[in-house]
Amino acid sequence: MRALSAPQHAVFIAILKTADALAQEAEQLLKSRGLTGTQFNVLRILRGAGPGGLPCSAIGDRMISHDPDMTRLLDRMEKRGLISRERQTNDRRVVKARITREGLEILKPLDQPVRDLHRRQFRHMRAARLRLLAEILEQVRSRELG
Repeated sequence: MRALSAPQHAVFIAILKTADALAQEAEQLLKSRGLTGTQFNVLRILRGAGPGGLPCSAIGDRMISHDPDMTRLLDRMEKRGLISRERQTNDRRVVKARITREGLEILKPLDQPVRDLHRRQFRHMRAARLRLLAEILEQVRSRELG
């Protein structure tokens, strides 16, 4: 049997290793505030949604990485007072989540440190190359011909 040496395999491994290295740095930063990357992502999504919040299913759709147990994640975040959830009266199947004041207070001081982290992570690359890389990765995700 032939070894997995195709360029596709090499790119796949390189993307996973890169994502892991970048994520580990971000996790360290977030850990200092008592958050995981997944919790940070939920708070970021809900802050962007505004005061109306989002149905829990829409949060899952917008997550960077899929969490198989979104309900338990949201349960833990609600217990910490970072989010609130409310069943909708017009459709009892829909539960809307909103970021709380405490959630906003934990998120706001992270904005600049996260921007600084990303700046450090990519400081060796020019803006044009970063835009090209983002474009290429989008093509990989969407499976478009490039």
